[in-house]
Amino acid sequence: MAKTKFYAVRKGYHPGIYTTWADCQKQTNGYGGAQFKSFTTRSEAEVFMQGHATASKPAKKAAQTSVPVGKADITVYTDGGNRNTGNVQGGQVKTTDKSAWAYQIELPDQTLTGTSGEWGATNNRMEVMALIQALDRLTILDKTEANILVITDSKYVLNPIQQHWLSGWRKRGWRRSNGELINAELWKIVDQQLKNFSHLDFHWVKGHATTNGNVTVDHLLNQTMDQMTPGKPIPEHHATAKTPTRAPKTAQGDLFKAAPVTTTKVTAKPKTPLQSATTPAPKSATPKQPDPAGHLANDQQKAHSISAMESIVNDWKNHN
Repeated sequence: MAKTKFYAVRKGYHPGIYTTWADCQKQTNGYGGAQFKSFTTRSEAEVFMQGHATASKPAKKAAQTSVPVGKADITVYTDGGNRNTGNVQGGQVKTTDKSAWAYQIELPDQTLTGTSGEWGATNNRMEVMALIQALDRLTILDKTEANILVITDSKYVLNPIQQHWLSGWRKRGWRRSNGELINAELWKIVDQQLKNFSHLDFHWVKGHATTNGNVTVDHLLNQTMDQMTPGKPIPEHHATAKTPTRAPKTAQGDLFKAAPVTTTKVTAKPKTPLQSATTPAPKSATPKQPDPAGHLANDQQKAHSISAMESIVNDWKNHN
């Protein structure tokens, strides 16, 4: 069962304590110098309203609250990748290209991982998928109140969150200012997920460098791509989040899953008795018609023709 939260708006259009994030937003969006914070108990919210607590950033911006590297309760590494021609200048992703994502969650007492893949997906899509799956796993583990640090090598993931692009896309109906927003269906999920976490921060690292966790998730997603085989199910390990699927293109239809095994019932045709070697085949009841091209149709006609030719030759000799 979801925990009840209390949103204390100390400075806003109508200061007070609200029980839904939507109501809190109505009182703070566009209000300069707004002060508000979420609490798990009403008493804590009341203390904040009296000015005895420090204002925090909005819940929708909780992902930018500071969690020093190395001081987080939980550290998460995410990564996405692919093996396709789209990785070179002027190249395009092919429907047969392998793509995969992976995450690693370092808890105080254990380390958890997850990975899976898609055919013909971009590197950027896989980066977002890795984050979605990691946040979903943390939600299932009831870790939304913990101090969490997400480490990634993807600016494509970090910029919309840290530079507040998500709010602008949301206001425009999930479109960019200059047109279509690629992976909009995934960004909507990220936007909703971030609201569930109280202390979530993001940190960028250089990919394929010396950060152990980043190297690990890169290794995991490459293992997944190694195991991807056309016509067989894609390897999957702790992919808990249900995300919109892309419709397979004609050229890649057999890459998404193995073709179902079907059994066809074959009805044997009745065998035709073999003719005896000493029994002549029955003659056709329909007499053969003369060949319109003048070819002789049977042996009798051929013998008659030969006899006629011999008679003509003999007559010619006698007269000469």
